[in-house]
Amino acid sequence: MEQEFNLERYLSGGVESIVKEALRATLKDPKESLFIARYALASKEATRLRREAKAQGEHIPPFLIASITSSCNLHCAGCYSRANHSCEDKEPRHQLTDTQWLRIFQEAKDMGIGFVLLAGGEPMLRRDVIEAAGRIPEIVFPVFTNGTMMNESYLRLFEKSRNLIPVFSIEGHKETTEERRGSGVYNRVITAMEQLKQNHIMFGASVTVTKHNLNEVTSKDFLNQLAGYGCKLVFYIEYVPVSEATADLAPEDAERELLNAKLQLLRQEYDDLLFISFPGDEKSSGGCLAAGRGFFHINSHGGAEPCPFSPYSDINVADTSLKDALHSRLFTRLRDDNLLLEDHAGGCVLFERREQVEALLK
Repeated sequence: MEQEFNLERYLSGGVESIVKEALRATLKDPKESLFIARYALASKEATRLRREAKAQGEHIPPFLIASITSSCNLHCAGCYSRANHSCEDKEPRHQLTDTQWLRIFQEAKDMGIGFVLLAGGEPMLRRDVIEAAGRIPEIVFPVFTNGTMMNESYLRLFEKSRNLIPVFSIEGHKETTEERRGSGVYNRVITAMEQLKQNHIMFGASVTVTKHNLNEVTSKDFLNQLAGYGCKLVFYIEYVPVSEATADLAPEDAERELLNAKLQLLRQEYDDLLFISFPGDEKSSGGCLAAGRGFFHINSHGGAEPCPFSPYSDINVADTSLKDALHSRLFTRLRDDNLLLEDHAGGCVLFERREQVEALLK
């Protein structure tokens, strides 16, 4: 039986394991295998930089989440970004420019961060920033998109810059997906997947796991369908409530244990798919990995936040460096006061302890 998957070890141990699994998942595609093989060298350099920093007493997380826009063209049910007022329809003001984001990405590379997840809003509304990310081949940039913005121009960009990996949001089959994301969205996502497969471009899927769709999105029927479209990565993102009214959707211990058990079997069964679960069971993964333990978040205006689900900030990277943001007073207090390691019901400790997080800002 496979040893229990530990998210902190998977992330904090470096990205080599992800690269190794991704290489195995792309062996049938020479272009993708060549890119992953080249990236493996960059990931070793990133690991070396993090180890050197650790020897000097500084912990550098391997992951960064960057919400490059607060604008979105959809209104998904239960969206945490809209509930937190960090996502809107109108043209946002005072967002970071593509030049500022390029500087942040370069700093991330120099620090040893190997993965930068591009999110939003809808990140494909910021093509200028995505093009900037494509100029940093030492970092892999999964682009978490709703899939409705895919066109011929973007296909050419993803074909040219293999470090940009589209990750399409999908909630299961058509009915489940459109119940949350709107009519017609499912077919547009599937069309985008088929276009990428035809052009031999690597992509993934991001699934928001709730009590209602857990069995559906871990079923062989659903995963075989994704694999058939050419999907290589599956991110399972546990639903984090945006209010007490949606708390009943969030997985609890029973669902989380079921998901972990299924993931162990899926990782053995599917050689050509890479599975990543987030946040995972924090109680068995060494605690919450936010605030720089495993990752941190930069919002579209430059605020450094512990996590997208914990939109609190006391420092802005528009005014300081990425490394200084990592050592912000809020991040330091969260780590040093062991709030991230506190016992809780499971899932997202920062959501459950949000009043304590707010108190640290005062």
